[in-house]
Amino acid sequence: MDSGKITKTVCRMCGACCIAQSISTIIPGTGRGKAAGERCVHLSPENTCLIYTRRPRVCREFTPTLELCGSSFDEALANLKWLEDATKSG
Repeated sequence: MDSGKITKTVCRMCGACCIAQSISTIIPGTGRGKAAGERCVHLSPENTCLIYTRRPRVCREFTPTLELCGSSFDEALANLKWLEDATKSG
């Protein structure tokens, strides 16, 4: 991953960010957040957000970039997992 370059892109709705990232804020209807690597309970089988208008701030503020999302679901998942691991506390 080239950390010196950031290129915003249009979300291709692969759902990788809804799986790879941990969410520490409460996800509506669950009473909790979610662990990294755990599929969000509100991610449909088609990888669309079932609570899009009520999604947590962390989801609203996520900006897809070519560097993070790459060119496939697998690449996005690997890059986002790397970022999650690199920014973990402790």
